[in-house]
Amino acid sequence: MSTEMKKNSQIFQDSNNTYYPEDELQVSNLVQELYKKNQPTEIIGTGSKNFIGNNIQSAKKLSMSKLSGVIEYLPEELYIKVKANTPLELVEKELEKNNQELAFEPIDLGFIENGKTNKGTVAGCLSCNYAGSRRFKVGSVRDHVLGFQGINGKGEIIKSGGTVVKNVTGYDLSKLIKNGINKNELIGLIFNTIGVSDGISMGTQGMRYSLPSRDVIADSIETVMQAMAYDSLITVVGCDKNMPGALMSMLRLNRPSILVYGGTIAPGCHNGKKLDVVSAFEAWGEKVSGKINENEFSDIIKNACPGAGACGGMYTANTMSSAIEAMGMSLPFNSSNPATSSHKIKECDLVGKAIFNLIKLDLKPLDIVTKESIKNAVRLITVLGGSTNAVLHMLAIAKSANIKFTIDDFQKISDTTPFLANLKPSGKFLMEDLHDIGGVPAVMKYMLENDLLNGECMTVTGKTLKENLKEIKSLDFNQEVIRPISNPIKESGHIRILYGNIASNGSVAKITGKEGLLFSGKAIVFDSEDEANNGIKNGLVKKGNVVVIRYVGPKGGPGMPEMLKPTSAIMGCGLGNEVALITDGRFSGGTHGFVVGHICPEAQDGGNIALIENNDIITIDAVENSISVNISENELSSRRLNWTKPDLKFKSGVLYKYCKNVSNASNGCVTDS
Repeated sequence: MSTEMKKNSQIFQDSNNTYYPEDELQVSNLVQELYKKNQPTEIIGTGSKNFIGNNIQSAKKLSMSKLSGVIEYLPEELYIKVKANTPLELVEKELEKNNQELAFEPIDLGFIENGKTNKGTVAGCLSCNYAGSRRFKVGSVRDHVLGFQGINGKGEIIKSGGTVVKNVTGYDLSKLIKNGINKNELIGLIFNTIGVSDGISMGTQGMRYSLPSRDVIADSIETVMQAMAYDSLITVVGCDKNMPGALMSMLRLNRPSILVYGGTIAPGCHNGKKLDVVSAFEAWGEKVSGKINENEFSDIIKNACPGAGACGGMYTANTMSSAIEAMGMSLPFNSSNPATSSHKIKECDLVGKAIFNLIKLDLKPLDIVTKESIKNAVRLITVLGGSTNAVLHMLAIAKSANIKFTIDDFQKISDTTPFLANLKPSGKFLMEDLHDIGGVPAVMKYMLENDLLNGECMTVTGKTLKENLKEIKSLDFNQEVIRPISNPIKESGHIRILYGNIASNGSVAKITGKEGLLFSGKAIVFDSEDEANNGIKNGLVKKGNVVVIRYVGPKGGPGMPEMLKPTSAIMGCGLGNEVALITDGRFSGGTHGFVVGHICPEAQDGGNIALIENNDIITIDAVENSISVNISENELSSRRLNWTKPDLKFKSGVLYKYCKNVSNASNGCVTDS
């Protein structure tokens, strides 16, 4: 019976003590049994390495021959999932069908031994971590493995990584969408525009270009669409300014359009704590204050951003993606589907069918974006505790749609809308956690059930918001991410529009309630972000101060850079509840604390923020919605006589043109009015 198979513990075994398990459970059971008996065991693949090492005569043998084959292959994503004993030659043949090949170069050990090709199995290649001659360009085998599921020496099933479909840089969403378009009697054509990463430019002079990029993006999309006479538009967006810029162009063009958000990043992890990009900036504050050392700081930096996707908290990217979904300009779940999830793949495939339907219905952005849908978006922003940047962007979006919507409308909505989301930066959780409990659609359904949304607004599905949400599962409050209305974080919204002698044309505060509702303290004044950062680093900022950062507005910056680094440094130094900060610049969505931005008129235009001096008493009242400096009008007039308007920091180029054309912050910083 040398070749006759018999069954032993549900696993086939031949007379040569060779077992032939058919699945991982059988492998697990068998290895557990052999482990208990302390039985030497030899794993057999294709035999490509038989000439290496010595055989143990008494060993039981486990043949993996029945665990072979391709499970899933997605050429567009450069992704293939196979069983452990799949010969590499089989994998290569499958890839060849799509003119693809393995990044690494397998070593043909069979040819080395006897002149017959045998490159071994996937598992064998992984275990030896072969690389071949391409090592220095593409790395070794393990550099291209997303994850695996296997059996350890005790027979336990273990997993590492994941089976999420992605490549090193994330999905190529535009190609996935194009494939979906081409399947629906349409022809998809791809063109690109610019993009600025706030994560890279933050805290540098490059941040001046971030907000202006929004209008450059809108202008460039409009230019190509009009010049080439394209019938419809699908935009693939990621960071903060991409989204409003893309939507502004859609509204100007008014052709069937859908916005696709690239998705949120997965959380990083360090010492059992979830991290995101803001963790890195706050760690800098902890380092300069002596709370952590350089090694700890370095570890946080390295682990904060583990892969593709926009910043993970309810910062500006996730704020705007949520708002745009609430406005009806993206497909359901678009804003909360993680960047590297299979949900994002499926969503992209649906876009082609959706845009075909919009063309057929002749349903255009101005049919969808109305004052009521903008109100829906702002209410959702309020419930989720979204970024103050949303004020700038929603004003600009409304202007592009020729809809009258002002900063005072924000205040009216904030007064009648509770803050419910325990999301970063002021809370605990990330967008991925919101996705796990039903995503933005579940939140919107809860709002609809409580009369906080207008369900009759049209969406890009060709259905109303109410119709889209009909089959969505209601929120279960056995979770900590979203609170019920009966137990809000704050009974009214976190975004406050403040007026006073510092901000006669308005300003925007982000008050979650955790910071208190009233702050009064002595001013410490800085005329740039760099000055402020150095002041915080050198201990000039003390408990009870109101930090003033000026000449960083739309014209003075120019470009109204975000003050994330100083606010994060304040948090990192442990002064988050003891210090307030006001500025004519703006804030990252990652900013939290007692902060007021968008002060208008800005310092460059001679606003009273330019006249504040060290030790002036500044009072911020989030109940009365006021911001003032405790000096008389006569004193302000006297100081104004000694004030000289600074020259613009740029005399040519993009930022010069921006200074000459940009409206003030209370009007959305638009450049086409």
